[in-house]
Amino acid sequence: MTDPTANFLMAGIGELLWDLLPDGKQLGGSPMNVAYHCKAAGINSVVISAIGKDDSGQEILNTIKPYQISCNYIQLKQNYPTGTVTVKLNKGIPDFIIHNNVAWDYIAWNDQLMKLAKTVDAVAFGSLSQRNKISRETIQNFLEHMKPGSIRVFDINLRQAFHSYDIIKQSLKKATVLKINDEELPVLAKYMSLQGTIPEQLRSLINTYSLDLIAYTMGAEGSWLISKDEYSEIQTPKVSIADTVGAGDAFTGVMIAGLLENKELGIIHKEASEIAAWVCTKAGAMPVY
Repeated sequence: MTDPTANFLMAGIGELLWDLLPDGKQLGGSPMNVAYHCKAAGINSVVISAIGKDDSGQEILNTIKPYQISCNYIQLKQNYPTGTVTVKLNKGIPDFIIHNNVAWDYIAWNDQLMKLAKTVDAVAFGSLSQRNKISRETIQNFLEHMKPGSIRVFDINLRQAFHSYDIIKQSLKKATVLKINDEELPVLAKYMSLQGTIPEQLRSLINTYSLDLIAYTMGAEGSWLISKDEYSEIQTPKVSIADTVGAGDAFTGVMIAGLLENKELGIIHKEASEIAAWVCTKAGAMPVY
């Protein structure tokens, strides 16, 4: 019997880096994290990014290899180092210091990516990876060349000062799904002069940008999935937290898998919440399943 999920292909596009945690470095970057958890949920996944032609970059390729995630779309950059993020933990909650002018700022658009864009069924992208003009244009080109009906998840992922109203608005116009948390929504509301209660603000975004779905996460307080016609609310499972690094990305990866498989919204939400909570019990964003 064939596995129906094997016919789907998901791509994470953007930053690929080492998270420099107090206990040592771990592979990271939201697109990589999402692809990892989407693959674990049964969906073929690729990562589109760039690394330095250095020891850190080679170590990234070696680390990804066992995950059965394609590295064919990871570009090597001679003149820029592999990306790093210094992560400080306060009671398990991460604080990120993201270092600038690194390889993933320079993801180049090419024929290989154009061909890939026309075949993928879903993509995850954010605002951080668009801080540099070169990667931003590549991501926007990729979104434009995707086939009709594909899932385009904009995990807004506001980090430091690496975002702007123009980047967010441009990304929302191309997205079909928005993933946003309770710390990011007030920033977006200020950018866009959103009024009313939180559900009213989210509904306004759905209507303004013709979104199919918004995933709104509130950490330990729970999460909502809101579509044009449906609504799901789930309390976050109570767990013993090691750290929360990558929990949101795990949620996104499992959600994408559920959407591709056309599962009921409530089932998608339950599975995504449970995996995100499980990731919080482990160190790092990509624990072994």
